[in-house]
Amino acid sequence: MHFHGVPPAAATPHQAAAPPPHFAGRGAEVRSLRSAMDAGSTVVVLSGPGGVGKTALARQWARLAEDAFPAGQLYLNLGGFGLVPPVEPAEALRSFLRALGVPAGALPPTLAELTALYRSQTAGRSLLVVLDDAFSAAQVRVLVPSSSSSMTVITSRVRLSGLIAEGAVLLEITPLTTAESLTLLANFLGEKRIDGEREQAERLAELCAGLPIALCLAAARLSTRPRLSLARVVATLAAETQRLARLETPDRESSVSGSFELSYQALDASAAALYRRLSLHPGREFGLGPAAALLPGIQAGSPAGEADRLIGVLLESSLLQEVAEEHFRLHDLIHLHARQKVVAEDTEAVREEAMLAMSEWYLGAASAADVVVTPYRRRLVYSYRTSPSELPAFSDRDEALAWLDRQRSNLSAAGQVALDHRWAELAWHLSDVLWPVQLYRKSTDRKDIDVRGLAAARMWGDPRAEGRMLKRLGRTCTTLGEHDRAEQLLRKAVTTYAESGDAEGSVEAQEMLALAYRDSGRADAAAELLADVLATRRRLGNSRDIGLTLISLADLLSGRGNLAEAVELLREAGRLLDQSVADDPYNPVRVKLGLARAYFDGGDLAAADLAVTEAIEGMKRLGAAIGEADALELAARIAARRGDATRSRLCLQRAAELLETHGSPRAAALRRQVPAPPGVQVISQPQDVDPAAPGRPDGEPEPVPETDADHVTSAHDQHQRCAGKPAEQIGDS
Repeated sequence: MHFHGVPPAAATPHQAAAPPPHFAGRGAEVRSLRSAMDAGSTVVVLSGPGGVGKTALARQWARLAEDAFPAGQLYLNLGGFGLVPPVEPAEALRSFLRALGVPAGALPPTLAELTALYRSQTAGRSLLVVLDDAFSAAQVRVLVPSSSSSMTVITSRVRLSGLIAEGAVLLEITPLTTAESLTLLANFLGEKRIDGEREQAERLAELCAGLPIALCLAAARLSTRPRLSLARVVATLAAETQRLARLETPDRESSVSGSFELSYQALDASAAALYRRLSLHPGREFGLGPAAALLPGIQAGSPAGEADRLIGVLLESSLLQEVAEEHFRLHDLIHLHARQKVVAEDTEAVREEAMLAMSEWYLGAASAADVVVTPYRRRLVYSYRTSPSELPAFSDRDEALAWLDRQRSNLSAAGQVALDHRWAELAWHLSDVLWPVQLYRKSTDRKDIDVRGLAAARMWGDPRAEGRMLKRLGRTCTTLGEHDRAEQLLRKAVTTYAESGDAEGSVEAQEMLALAYRDSGRADAAAELLADVLATRRRLGNSRDIGLTLISLADLLSGRGNLAEAVELLREAGRLLDQSVADDPYNPVRVKLGLARAYFDGGDLAAADLAVTEAIEGMKRLGAAIGEADALELAARIAARRGDATRSRLCLQRAAELLETHGSPRAAALRRQVPAPPGVQVISQPQDVDPAAPGRPDGEPEPVPETDADHVTSAHDQHQRCAGKPAEQIGDS
């Protein structure tokens, strides 16, 4: 039996190693550690992926906080993720007790007695204990000193949630910023060498993705070869398939991939499979849904919530980052490691099934959103080969549209993956389902989406699908000023629809062809074809389609000075479109904007002001920022005509802000048209700018709603919108 009533005289250990000489950055993390110390926190967990710099930060903190812990510093590498088994708690306690002055012969044999003696030795003392590379909460719990004036800093690849639940502070260590990465490289190589190849140094920091272990390995190679250029190292790292291999060392634990491999080997089979297959995700960020889509190929009959559990395992292991609530990504270099593992350990058939499952999940989720945002659209039916589950539910159109907007890049990437794998029907639907976000949000990739959709339709061999994409791409080409190509595509759309027996699709394509005539300066041909289209619309009897064609015809007539007839057509369009306002709230607002323009051109400024105010409020309510900007431009012209310079200036400023927010190149030109406030002298005025006539550069794609699916703003629309005219919306089948 051992008694510890009178502890032996304690030594003052100083076991923490100095920080690495090239240490850089981490100012925010050091401040967080200091705040935790000042608040009396006794345990802080530094968690992050292997190679992110946790140990270096802990050593830096030990140096900076040395004076705050006069009883000394204890340090131990617990070997949680090494090539040998982790250090046992009893072995760690013996090491610490010896460092505190307890003779080896006085150490008790059992874990409980060692723990009691350690608590006695640390009672009332101000110690800093650094526990490096911890494997679990159980491994470190007994190593925390009993004194409230001590502090324990633990580094681990896992979050040690058990300790967090007991009051420990979690500090997630993320990759270095670009500036911090450059500082680290300069600490290795000198400022002169970095400044001499600044652009290449920034590229090197990007390729190493802010991971200190990768930066140090690249810098070490450069430091041992002073004649080797940064450009050469960048070139060797540029190829993703070779990047990890170029960052290898003979010491597995010190290499980038070796560091990741140790974390990977600690995963259970299901978590490891999910980790590998998430590297096949079509975009860089994802939610729980795509992870759930992978489960049938990992666990047959997996229980509800299993995807959430496995994602939690990967987060706990620091192999996954949570960039927003339930929104995740793999660090760039970890992504390369996972991709290597999926190629090495999963068959091609398994990989294909995983990509198909995730792509079909995106289609299922986007289709649910599409129905909420544009319930009036005619749709082709897709036959799923997998069974997408855990699809999102949307309470209203704003929520559905916000989801589509957030997932836009993933949906586009999934469409490209489908096309690359010759899943033609799926690729086409993933292009088609992007229509609502094109309708209500600014688009710079419209042509890419349409080209991909047309290629998929032809690969699929469905004439209805081909007709729709011919029509969309034709309208996009009109917008970009490619009039000959647009007319060719739209004529082909008319014949393709007609040959497939789709009368509604054919008339929609004819209407777009009429608008192509208008935009290329053939107003008479456009008016004649639009009159024919309107007659066909009336025979088919769809009130919404009739209303949209009325808007197109009224827009054309208004531009030709036939204001009274244009107003009558717009009023009829308003009556018809009000019947479907619950499903399509956008187009009645377009009618208001069209009426405001017609009233303005006719000199009825009071009516114009009332109509444009309603249009502004309607566009704002719908979240249609580009439409709101168009209405604000017209409001500015109306206010200027009425002598209200202040309102005119404010409307132009707000319109420019909306366009800037959505990345429109039109914003700069509009900003130049904003008059200076009273009393402010304008030094110079840009040439060719008329402050009283807002303009818009030709060729900028600005989609606007349509009948059953498509709309794209044309070059004519761009001019007319700046004059306050509404852009047309054309139907889609």
